[in-house]
Amino acid sequence: MEYAAQFDRGRIAGGVVSAVAIKGWCPGALRPMRSGDGLLVRIRPHGGRLDVGQAARIAELAHCYGNGLIDLTSRANLQIRGVSDDGYLPLVYELSQLNLVDDDPESEAQRNILVTPFWRTDDETNALAAELEQALVASSLDLPGKFGFAIDCGTQRALGDASADIRIERDESGQLILRADGAERGRVVTHADAINAALGLSAWFVQSGGACAGRGRMAAHLAAGARLPDALRGDARPVRAMPTPAPGFYPQGALVGVAFGQLTHTALVALAGSASGLRLTPWRMILAEGAHELPRCGGLVTRADHPLLRVVACSGAPACREAHADTRALAAALAPRLPTDVQLHVSGCAKGCARAGVASITLVATRDGFDVVRDGATRDVPALRGVSGATIVANPTVLMEGP
Repeated sequence: MEYAAQFDRGRIAGGVVSAVAIKGWCPGALRPMRSGDGLLVRIRPHGGRLDVGQAARIAELAHCYGNGLIDLTSRANLQIRGVSDDGYLPLVYELSQLNLVDDDPESEAQRNILVTPFWRTDDETNALAAELEQALVASSLDLPGKFGFAIDCGTQRALGDASADIRIERDESGQLILRADGAERGRVVTHADAINAALGLSAWFVQSGGACAGRGRMAAHLAAGARLPDALRGDARPVRAMPTPAPGFYPQGALVGVAFGQLTHTALVALAGSASGLRLTPWRMILAEGAHELPRCGGLVTRADHPLLRVVACSGAPACREAHADTRALAAALAPRLPTDVQLHVSGCAKGCARAGVASITLVATRDGFDVVRDGATRDVPALRGVSGATIVANPTVLMEGP
């Protein structure tokens, strides 16, 4: 194969066959995951941003080597879906030419950083994100797969509800602070010492047993009784959080929603053509830099009051082999029929991949129908069990009323 001669196959963890046979990790470009529609290849853009050339080329590659569908994840990453075994190596080679592939799977797994999409060139966000990437790759930390960082240095916090374990933010006076997720306050840091302090907090997490006991997350570690050492604690209160953003115009450009977090390759091309760059977000939205018009394309949500913004659904069957139902068809049917203050999560199984937290209504697909959880998550005790999708569509009030 031509690409085998050009691309160092040793970078692929254990070879393609063994890598995709294992379950239980967060996928990447170098460690794909087998799904119901083929291989899932995750891309972690540097600094949470794609230039327009990268975005347009990813769209082409998704069409050429995948099924043309691209997921936007809650970690602000992209996933190319439906990649064949034969197409995998040439796809990764092409991604490496775009500077979107790490040197090895370990570096890729450690580089788990969320960046606020509302950064400005003068607010230190980009520099801190790049420095943290380099430091994590060079470190010997063995952090859990879902352990992550947030760089959120604006005058308001944008990532307060996003999944992260260590946060670099600002306090009410505008100083940079380092805060452990789950702690109300953080330690004041300077730009010069912020990254070393973040690595020190990461090392404490591992050394104090945070990666053990099945938790693997900072907030759970603190809630279980772990106490931050004095050198890593602080009294600085983080600046107030902004409301969850909605589609519309911002100083940085146009924010566009992605229905169920899944783009077609043509929609990604349209977005790239409207902007000077694309900033990915954990809300399944994309910020088109400098755009003065909201792009119009199938699957893109441009209305702030669109019902689809209130529903979350995983890939479901048949795209996911673990799912018991077509989650997105049900979610789309229910979205316009639910009260505007109800947030709906439809999950194909109890793992809850699309949303880890609480929703007003959570539907969990089982072999016997859907379990209905009210004001809870997928693993909470359901109020109803085994309700058919047809019954729910015919009478959505069953979700909110008795027994």
